[in-house]
Amino acid sequence: MPWRKKTKGQSTSERSPAKLVIWAALVGLIIGLLGIGQLVEDQLRIARNHVHMHKASGDIVFVAIDDKSLKQIGRWPWARSTHAALIDDLTAAGAKRIFYDVAFEVESNRADDSALADAIARSRRVTLPVRGAPVAKGQQQLNGPMPMLRPYAELGSIWVDYNYQNAVWKLPQAVNFEGRLIPSLGTGLANEKPRTTAVFPIDYSVDLKTIPIVSAGDVLHGEIGNRVSGKDVVIAADSGLLGDRFFIPGVGKRAGAYVQITAAETLKSGSPVNAGWVAIFIFSLIFVVVAVARKTWKGQVAVLGTVAVALLAGPIPLEANLIFVDVAPALFVTCVVWSSLLWRRYKSDGLRNGVSGLPNLTALKAFKNGRDQALIAIRVLNYAEIAASLPAEAERTLVEQIVGRLTVGSPGKVTYHGDGGIFGWFEEARLPFGHHIDALHALFRNPVKVNGQAIDLSVTFGVEIGSGRSLANRLASALVAAEEAAHDGLKWKIHDPEKLTDASWKLSLLSRLDQAIDEGEVWVAYQPKLDLATRQIVGAEALARWTHPEKGPIAASEFVAAAEQHDRIEKLTDFVLDQAIAAAATVNAKGARFHIAVNLSARLLSERSFVRRLSELLLKHRLEPQLLTLELTETSALGSGEALQMLSSLRDLGVEISIDDYGTGLSTLDYLKKVPASEIKIDQSFIKSMLENRGDRVMVQSTIALAHSLGRTVVAEGVEQREVLDALIEMKCDLAQGYVIGRPMSLESLLRRLTSERKRSVA
Repeated sequence: MPWRKKTKGQSTSERSPAKLVIWAALVGLIIGLLGIGQLVEDQLRIARNHVHMHKASGDIVFVAIDDKSLKQIGRWPWARSTHAALIDDLTAAGAKRIFYDVAFEVESNRADDSALADAIARSRRVTLPVRGAPVAKGQQQLNGPMPMLRPYAELGSIWVDYNYQNAVWKLPQAVNFEGRLIPSLGTGLANEKPRTTAVFPIDYSVDLKTIPIVSAGDVLHGEIGNRVSGKDVVIAADSGLLGDRFFIPGVGKRAGAYVQITAAETLKSGSPVNAGWVAIFIFSLIFVVVAVARKTWKGQVAVLGTVAVALLAGPIPLEANLIFVDVAPALFVTCVVWSSLLWRRYKSDGLRNGVSGLPNLTALKAFKNGRDQALIAIRVLNYAEIAASLPAEAERTLVEQIVGRLTVGSPGKVTYHGDGGIFGWFEEARLPFGHHIDALHALFRNPVKVNGQAIDLSVTFGVEIGSGRSLANRLASALVAAEEAAHDGLKWKIHDPEKLTDASWKLSLLSRLDQAIDEGEVWVAYQPKLDLATRQIVGAEALARWTHPEKGPIAASEFVAAAEQHDRIEKLTDFVLDQAIAAAATVNAKGARFHIAVNLSARLLSERSFVRRLSELLLKHRLEPQLLTLELTETSALGSGEALQMLSSLRDLGVEISIDDYGTGLSTLDYLKKVPASEIKIDQSFIKSMLENRGDRVMVQSTIALAHSLGRTVVAEGVEQREVLDALIEMKCDLAQGYVIGRPMSLESLLRRLTSERKRSVA
């Protein structure tokens, strides 16, 4: 069948699993050779280290030059005589060997340098560092201690090679310095005698918290007891002020001495082996080939799943025994092949209807040969009602009966089955299929039988003859034609392309709205608000308006609702807020205390950056937050804690909150208690009919009383009659807006009215 055939657009992985394996293997080989999977490798090893974390031997003590020591001894660098005293005190305390991770490469003064040399000579157990210093890009020069300190001291290299993360994963056993092999500090601490400069992996599963540590200041003050007796000690900086900090994998930034100590602990546990990636790569590749060769999908998944688990968990026991392997190249091959097979399975399942097993509408849209053919769709109008009354297994029988009638005379025809009683197929566009559809419709006059029950089907057909549009669009047009046929009482109907003109305008409304904002077609109107106590205009509500150059004014209910429904309200709201806040700032600059109100969609209450953007607008236009009121629409969406938290943040900013359209939706006492609003706006449906409808009048009166008891201000909207305004004054309503007070107007008109009223009040 066409929906099962491989098409030109399919990927290599879909056409040939063998080619997929070869491609994945080549990429995996490149990853291994170039080491570009190291980031993944490092993270996997860190995770595995946590599984087999173990204690340090306790044989090595870290003597830390920490903040405490710096406060006790004084400014760094310390005098060489201080280091001499430190060596004498550690020797006296029974330290087995003393390793310095502090460089003494240049002379300080003769007396202090001599004191240090004498202390080293007395101790006969000191190792001094040889460190690397950069001399050119990618080149290092090794520098050792000054000559007068060397006669009675051992040398140990503290040179390390760190990566992008400032982490040291490997350490050389030794370095060549002045013609001889110098062990690294880590190797020396482990009492190893290296014969090569080869590197070895460091086992970072050693728990750093179990490495004994004492403060150098405590040593100098004789406060360490026997904590270093019989143990090797490492003297090194451990203060953020002194630097020398590296990223210890799985731990974070720590003193560089921990690298050498952990390396020593690694060697004390055994001989670490770096097994590399090649062997494990070949191992996984063999099993990937075995998996792809399996005939069943479950068999493939089982083998590949086993390989993936082995790659993720298998290195744990190996690394616990100091055998280190790299799995990133092998894991890449396994995951790519596995995900590709899963994708193929998903696409295969995604092209079938779950009830009938027939190709679904997704398969129809992907059938490229259908572009040159007529597309016919059928709607079973009462399908949902019938399916709901049948047992689950009987629905398949129903579909078989429907398809059986659709394929009468064309047994080889491919029928596509969608959900909800939608079916479709292709016909040659040049054939006179009108008579054929009439004949099919006649077949459905007779009831189908399911489980012995006779069921009447109501069907209509829609036809899309052919066009350059996509199959998805053509299918939608055919289904619309079928709906129109049902509405008009017809058997079938051909799609009318003329209707696309108006439809395209509606579908592109949102993108046109964004463009209209940028080009100045969208503007803001201001409807005045009257203070019923002072009879003064004290504020206005900002309302978005759109004047299209060809279609004229676009109803706000149309474009605002569309923006909210499709999560495109943010740009429109930001535009209105910017204009409204600027307008309020302009009015207030003329000496009047003027409030501005802006509608806020509840969808923006989950937008974390909204409070910041609003604050920036208020600062930009220099408007006090208390002069801005946000009126909440879609009150049913305010039940979440995230929305209430956002409202609290807005109140903390100083902005006033108003409950718009009160009396509809979820406006309950519990709602009033939860929402931190300072104002209630009574829906205009109650205001307009309050004189004729006693229930509405009681509702308005009780809402005003309730709001005042809660300390809330009340606004009546939709006031269009003078008698209604007088009644609201009598009820002690606070504010009102509506046509009797003023229609929405431009900022210029609003300013003229405010100026005129101010002159009258002065006169």
